[in-house]
Amino acid sequence: MIAAELINDLIPPLKLTDDGHKAIVWMEELRTNQLPVVEKGRFLGFISEEVILENNDSSKAISEYDLFSEDCFVFEDQHFYDVIKLAHDHEVQLVAILSRNGAFLGVVTIEDTISGFAQSMAVQEPGAILIVSMNQRDYSLAEISRIVEGENAKILSSCITNDYMDATRIKLTLKINKPDLSHVAASIERFGYKIIGRFQELEIKSNDQERYDMLMKYLNI
Repeated sequence: MIAAELINDLIPPLKLTDDGHKAIVWMEELRTNQLPVVEKGRFLGFISEEVILENNDSSKAISEYDLFSEDCFVFEDQHFYDVIKLAHDHEVQLVAILSRNGAFLGVVTIEDTISGFAQSMAVQEPGAILIVSMNQRDYSLAEISRIVEGENAKILSSCITNDYMDATRIKLTLKINKPDLSHVAASIERFGYKIIGRFQELEIKSNDQERYDMLMKYLNI
């Protein structure tokens, strides 16, 4: 999925001639505290509710306020993972999307990226999750896929993160198309891999938010 496919058409840009009051009203309606500022089709940065309120004068034109994150944008054909990284690096709610000639096309919200992430990682597909710890040199997705498929299961998605407790090891998160992973986990462990997390479908349904938060922690998003 590319950035252009996640553009949120409900969030309009402000112009330099708009005033702070208009910005605050829009933010309240859209339930956001940031909005993009665009002039003649060019992205200039974001304005925040905090900056307007600190000025204590919402009658000022947007041009009189300090904008931020003018470099917080990706091009329309970049992968949406780039959007996630940029939002994390800038600690913002919105990321601007530009065409390759620099024209402003819209913004993507954090919620939009979570939706894209869920689709790419097959989060909504039935199944369960295993988190496997291993030495970096031992990683072979082909071998692990063979083990999983040997138990008549399939890997729907996979993700690798570093183990911050041990630089020589990685964590491999697998979404597998079976709700019960007992046999799959046993087979993986027989080949010398270590299972450090197991999230089966019934557990996920009983406590969606907690499990989702734990998954995000492991993926370091």
